[in-house]
Amino acid sequence: MYRIKTFNFIYFLIFLLALFSGSPAYAEEDALDRIQRTKIFQWGTDAEGGAPFCFYNPENPKELIGFEVDIITKIAQKLGAKSVMIQNDWDGLIPALKRGTFDMATNGIEVTEDRKREINFTRPYYIYTQQMVVAKDNKNIKKPDDLKGKKVGTLSASAAMNALLDLGLQAGNEIKLYPTVVGPYTDLENGRLDAVVLDYIIGVYYARDNKALKFVGKPFSKGYYGFCIRKQDKKLLAKVNEILFEMMDSGEIENIYKKWGIWTEEQRKLISYKENIEMKGLKRKSTLERASKEVPLLLKSALVTIQVCIISMTFAIILGLSIAVIRMYGSKPLAFILAAYVEVIRGTPLLIQLYLIYYGLPELGIGFLRPEPFTAAIIGLSLNYAAYESEIYRAGIKSIPKGQMEAALALGMTKFMALRKVIIPQAVRVVIPPVTNDFIAMFKDSSLVSVITMVELTKQYNYLASTTYDYIGLGLITAAIYFIMSYPVSLFAKRIEKKLAAER
Repeated sequence: MYRIKTFNFIYFLIFLLALFSGSPAYAEEDALDRIQRTKIFQWGTDAEGGAPFCFYNPENPKELIGFEVDIITKIAQKLGAKSVMIQNDWDGLIPALKRGTFDMATNGIEVTEDRKREINFTRPYYIYTQQMVVAKDNKNIKKPDDLKGKKVGTLSASAAMNALLDLGLQAGNEIKLYPTVVGPYTDLENGRLDAVVLDYIIGVYYARDNKALKFVGKPFSKGYYGFCIRKQDKKLLAKVNEILFEMMDSGEIENIYKKWGIWTEEQRKLISYKENIEMKGLKRKSTLERASKEVPLLLKSALVTIQVCIISMTFAIILGLSIAVIRMYGSKPLAFILAAYVEVIRGTPLLIQLYLIYYGLPELGIGFLRPEPFTAAIIGLSLNYAAYESEIYRAGIKSIPKGQMEAALALGMTKFMALRKVIIPQAVRVVIPPVTNDFIAMFKDSSLVSVITMVELTKQYNYLASTTYDYIGLGLITAAIYFIMSYPVSLFAKRIEKKLAAER
């Protein structure tokens, strides 16, 4: 019996070692074998990335179109499989691919050495360049060096962003990062940016025909787009490379590019591309070496988060208290309007509210309704949390016995004085815990302001993680910073509660 238990324990240890070791004890099925078995070819992309890569047809929102869609449809046909697109945020395409969410990833993903450490690229299918776009009346920006000291919009974790960093521009100050391609051109037109730098073919679709914008300077910083395939899927990589070569040799690729108006003679060079795609031997920087550069950036962004939260919560508390008092003691029409405001704000997502404030207000055509990202973030968070704070204060005021107000009025106090000296001070004792919880929650909700180009803590984490692919290490550091920011607030609230309880 002892021997049986011993052997069982040994087998259990072997199983654990096989499970957690870098080299699995069994051979994982290559994606090509799975595709041929299931007749389904799954590929990941971000349809929000926009034209001309992959986007929904404005005339038929159910139809997915784009030059990458056309190429992948041909690849699927040649694989004898059905093409199935899986939507995924752009920043998370490569991590999702590594998890096995889909067989191949695409969306104008530039071939870079950092990415080659994580996945394999197919042979390049397009040669891209960066293009500067400015307002029609801008005469100060003519070449890349002129971008220094200016506000320049681009996509986060893109080759355009790296090109701007190589020019010496700083992320967050001079470089404004956007999650989609529409945002930077919209902000350029609205006067929030001095220039936009994105891939030339993106500019063709979003800026060239805009009478308020213009292309300046020659295209620069050439590079390649490639389809992404997991390291272990060697057979799929070889097959897709074979198919791409056939499509280039037969002219199918050229016909697709001409259809979308993105063909250039430079693309003919792709058929003779010889670079070693796998780039063996690249070394990853040590954790300590990366941390020495990344942690200061995270801490700097944490200060932005703290500023936004303190200012927003201050306004939210003042506005929320005012709404609660007016709804309970003000005129009925005004109380009705404020009640509607509270319900609308609480019934709609904060993300939509931020979009409306930042991108919607400028559409009204009123000059001063073009808040900067920091101001828009304060307005959005303040208005949103004010609705919730008003309900907390209303509940706190209602918890005070009516006799308190009646007694104050009997003593000759006005209603306003009674509220200020009798009712509200007692209500504050009741609302401290929920208000504190809301303040802590705001630290997390503030991450949403990244959609309006604010580089706060979560956005900085996303930027660093999408560049280094260290999601676990950076994630733990970022989580620790959030905890360090919020825990003192919790301790302060407990101290105030004890102090107020002792004074009763």
